[in-house]
Amino acid sequence: MGQTPEMRSKLASAVGQRIRAIREKRGLSQEQLAALCDCHRTYVGMIERAEKNISVVVLSKFAKALRTTMSSLLEGL
Repeated sequence: MGQTPEMRSKLASAVGQRIRAIREKRGLSQEQLAALCDCHRTYVGMIERAEKNISVVVLSKFAKALRTTMSSLLEGL
């Protein structure tokens, strides 16, 4: 059974909030995180605001840049 758009939106929002919280805890700006992930700063903002869905490949890049694991970014979601 698939997820409803509302469920996907809540999931994207939760992941974005977790990425933002860890980024801020690490003292990184969106621009710095983007450079570490080899993506554009506006993309980081879109992920954090749940305007874009993050792929598994990009989630892996974010986890590495934030010095954490993919599972910790998804834990409890």
